[in-house]
Order: sequence, then C-alpha cells, then structure tokens
Amino acid sequence: MESTSPDNFAQELLEHCLASRPWPEHLLDPLIAETGNRALFRIVVERLGDLFEPRLCTVYADLFAGVIARRIPELHAEHLVERYQRIRQPRKLDREPKSVFVLSRVTLGADVAITSVLLDAAKKRFPDSQIWFVGPHKSWELFAADPRLRHLPIAYGRSGTLDDRLSIWPQLRDAVCQPNSIVIDPDSRLTQLGLLPICPEEDYYFFESRSYGGDSDETLSALARRWATETFGIEDPQPYINTGLDAAKFATTVSFGVGENPDKRIADPFEEELLKQLPRPLLIDKGAGGEEAHRVEHAVSRAGGAIAMWEGSFAGFAAHIQKSKLYVGYDSAGGHVAAACGVPLISIFAGFASERMLQRWRPSGPGKITVLRPGPNLLNQVVAHTEPRP
Repeated sequence: MESTSPDNFAQELLEHCLASRPWPEHLLDPLIAETGNRALFRIVVERLGDLFEPRLCTVYADLFAGVIARRIPELHAEHLVERYQRIRQPRKLDREPKSVFVLSRVTLGADVAITSVLLDAAKKRFPDSQIWFVGPHKSWELFAADPRLRHLPIAYGRSGTLDDRLSIWPQLRDAVCQPNSIVIDPDSRLTQLGLLPICPEEDYYFFESRSYGGDSDETLSALARRWATETFGIEDPQPYINTGLDAAKFATTVSFGVGENPDKRIADPFEEELLKQLPRPLLIDKGAGGEEAHRVEHAVSRAGGAIAMWEGSFAGFAAHIQKSKLYVGYDSAGGHVAAACGVPLISIFAGFASERMLQRWRPSGPGKITVLRPGPNLLNQVVAHTEPRP
C-alpha cells in the first residue's frame, strides 16, 4: 500500500529529524529492512547531510547510531554517540606517524574537492610518512600516478543494502588500526560519516564537513583547506588529480551526468541545443551507461559534427578535462576536476536541497569558474561564457 511504502516511512522520519523531535521507533523497522534501505539513505540520510545545518549532525548521529547498533550487536548506540561528540572536535596533531590513512569520500567529485585537499596536506605535513588512500579503485585511479601515495582498496557500493555498507567495518578497522599511524576521515561513507570506530580516538582526525564553517558561504574545498591548516599546520593545501593517463586536447569537454539525481537536469531540448553551440572539437562523457548514455547519444545525434563520445574510466575522462580549454556540465565530478586543474568551467547547478548546499558544493579553484542556476535564459548565459582558454 502506498500509505505504508518505505518512502512514506522515510518522509515521516525525516520530518521528525528536521524538527529535532523524537521519532517513533516503529518508523525504523521498515527502513532497516532490506526493502527500505534505499529510502533510508536517499530520503533521510542524504537530506540531513545536504542541508549543511550543524544541528542536524547530532540528529543524524542519534539516528544512525541506533541503526548501526541494530545491525552490529557489539556496538552500542549510546557509546557511538558519545564517541562522535568527542571526535568531531578539531584538534592539532602533535606527533609524526609512520603511516597516514586518508579515507575516500567514495563519490568522485568529493574525492577531488575534499579528499585530495587532505591528501595534499598529508604529503606536505608528513614528508617521511607512508600515505595511504583508502577506498574504491574508481576513486584511486584519480591519484594512481602520485608517487607519494599507496592504495588500500576498500569496496563500497553506494547502492548497496545497509548490511552491505556496514559489512566493510571489520576489514576497514583491521586495515587502518596500525601502530604509530593516524586516520584522516573527511566525513566518509566508509565510516557512515564518522560513526563507526576504526582506530583509537587519539589516532583519528575527523573533518565534519557538514558542520565545519557554520553559517559561512565557503566551499567544501576551502573548508577542507582551513581544517587542514588548523589541524596539521599546513598552509594552503590544494585539490588535485594525478592520473598519469594520456589524453588528447579538446576545445571543450562536457558531462551531462547527474549522479542518479534527475532534478539536476535541465529539460529537453537544452542538452542538444547546448552541444550545437559549444566550441569544437568536443568530447562528451557517456557516463556509466543506461539512461545517461542514451541521453548523450540522442543529444549528439542532433548536435552536428566534431563531437567525440568518451566510453571509459572516469579517470581517463578526467585526464581529458585536464588538457581541455573549457569544461561544461551539470554539478558533478567533472566540474571539480576542472576546478582543481585550473580549467575554465561552467557549472550548471540545479536540484540543490538548500542554498548552503549550492555554496558548499560549487567548484572552487585557480581558474575561471562560472556557476549558473536554471532560468529562462540559461542557454544564452552558458554560450556567453564559452570563451575557452588559449
């Protein structure tokens, strides 16, 4: 029945969370069941994070500590919350570890905008330490040519069940809980945003990206830099990629990927009309296939010649972005790559949950960055800013 669908339970739970009201325990049962997991993460967990309201971090911790405790009996909700309140307080590092484990954010854009800043800080602060990137292979490929880094692979499926997501905990804990080491956690999905204990607290440095910066309008990259300076005493660490992959030079690189969020899209015929007017030669990413690839093929078929379609790894496409003269796309990983590489970019930003989400997630870097919102003259606005670098 529609009235008892997981989406309805999740929406009711979210309303309690947003109002900071105690939630009825019966709402959790259908959401913790496998059929409700997707609604739990998509409607409740992601919304609480996307609003970037500091008070909601505690709400999330209270909620999800209870969820974790239901699935991992050896962990107790009250202990997880007490630990969380301690580790979320920034503190300065006062020693030189042998190993530094930097956790992936799992999503590609976040690993460029945030995680790479902390990797850069770690490389500068710990020149004699072994630095590990901990996370999926797809993210690792963005940094695979960096001689200072090694990869500790941890597979994590963003569309997996709750039990699948929590099942990595023993492996992750055993891998990073090493003598004379520290863990840097940039609000990672691997730890369910800091809630899963994976090492002694004194070895754990947690960047709570959802609350750090308070009511400011700073980007997540800027906040990661500020936190790294405060924690490690490093001045101005920067986002970066280092794929080591060969790439051709294109006038424009384009991505119409929306990360499974259709609200980020602009309705047809925007994409094909935009492709008609962008500088050539042009390379567009077909994404992971499915609906996105179909959209790209349709738009390209109507947009004229001198357009190539990329079918390969995101790291390979990122290498092409790095060499291109201009990048255009919806809010996605490609925009963060362009920003980190100093490539002029136009980011079309739609479907954001709050104004602060736009401010946090907008790309930031050394090049020319234009962020445009949806509107009646959007196509003309994009075209007006398409002056590629020489």
